Amino acid sequence: MATGTGWSESVVGLAEAKMHLARAGTGRPILVLHHDLGSPERLDFYDELATRFDVLVPHHPGYGKSERPQWLRSVRDVAVIYQWLLAELRVERASLIGLGFGGWIAAEMATMAPREFHRLVLVGAMGIKPPKGDILDQAILSYIDYARAGFHDQAAFARIYGDVSTDQLVEWDLCREMSFRIAWKPYMYNQSLPHLLGGVRAPALVVWGDDDKVVPTSAGERYAAVLPQARLEVVRACGHCVEMEQPDQLLRLVRTFIEEN
Repeated sequence: MATGTGWSESVVGLAEAKMHLARAGTGRPILVLHHDLGSPERLDFYDELATRFDVLVPHHPGYGKSERPQWLRSVRDVAVIYQWLLAELRVERASLIGLGFGGWIAAEMATMAPREFHRLVLVGAMGIKPPKGDILDQAILSYIDYARAGFHDQAAFARIYGDVSTDQLVEWDLCREMSFRIAWKPYMYNQSLPHLLGGVRAPALVVWGDDDKVVPTSAGERYAAVLPQARLEVVRACGHCVEMEQPDQLLRLVRTFIEEN
């Protein structure tokens, strides 16, 4: 799952399917929820988090190494499964870090249990209709072009994905199919979500790349406006995949925020 040592991998049976989970580190628990493209096997961001925190990185149901429940039909369903996962593992007062599509899931989880989470971090989060601009429609792009659109600097894309393999293309295809199943109409947002976020009591950090071509910054501004305790941080020279392109900047923001009492 990541480049460092100390990671364990397990399979957790939930909701009539098997979910893949990687875990490492000790300290405050953090549930990291990945993009709609899945999660790279190696990511320095995960390793660095695990030097200070108890980090849980599952594959969403239907993505990566997790099985696909045939009944699954909405992002809110996924959020309920993750609430179940935390209960099954007896993880309490976790912080949530949602990356892109995972940010939408994290936001849904926070509305379900307004006082349950320690901190909420949304990084380029989908889930809200941008007041200005539109969420990039992956249906009109090739898999590689959609993945490339997540980066300000294409050298960063090459550093993460290298020469894109056939296996990677197949994985992106499966991820896209699952995203269309659960997040197609309306595409990548929930019309109810902005109206429910006002009840969230967890302090929130909203992080956006200044060159996010996937989710307009106006969505981040909207998240920061509707969450009661939120601030927006914009990372310079960065696209949608902040944790891959500018991991050091994101780590500094996240560590300080989560370690606050």
